[in-house]
Amino acid sequence: LGSYGTRGVGYDVEYLRYQIAREIGVTHDWPVVIVGIGNLGHALANFSGFRSRGFRVVALLDADPGRHSEQVAGIDVRPFRDLATIVAEQGVAIGVISTPAHAAQDVADAMVAAGITSILNFAPQVLSVPEGVDVRKVDLSIELQILAYHQQRKASAVEGTVLPGPDGAGDADDLDGRLEAPA
Repeated sequence: LGSYGTRGVGYDVEYLRYQIAREIGVTHDWPVVIVGIGNLGHALANFSGFRSRGFRVVALLDADPGRHSEQVAGIDVRPFRDLATIVAEQGVAIGVISTPAHAAQDVADAMVAAGITSILNFAPQVLSVPEGVDVRKVDLSIELQILAYHQQRKASAVEGTVLPGPDGAGDADDLDGRLEAPA
């Protein structure tokens, strides 16, 4: 970032915030396309946090013709076949996949062919993309597993707590020997 502070005085906080935002790329207005307008696609389209972080949803696409008459968050849902045109017209570099798993790779391939170089994937599918294309996978079940792990650790730290076993009943198989099966 360079040196923005003044010795003995400190920093101009607003200027420093701007420099950090510039470095991480959120001072730019990034056009984004979302593909797959089911429940998750609706939620993402309506998420107000994108705009405040420099992301502007420019198109919502779905392969289902029944969705093409919908409008979500003030944006018309368009046919998936319009992807390449939208990417070219809007200068889209970031795409979001919120499709079922079986469609995700085809959507990623079409995004790459259209010129998208960064993909946020919510589909439960590992994507194969060429070098130079960045993919971030969001797996909600893994996030829940992480929370369950932390919850398990908190619960086992409480003396005398009986953790549920696979059948939902108390489990006497305590690893550290502090817990006992219910009477």
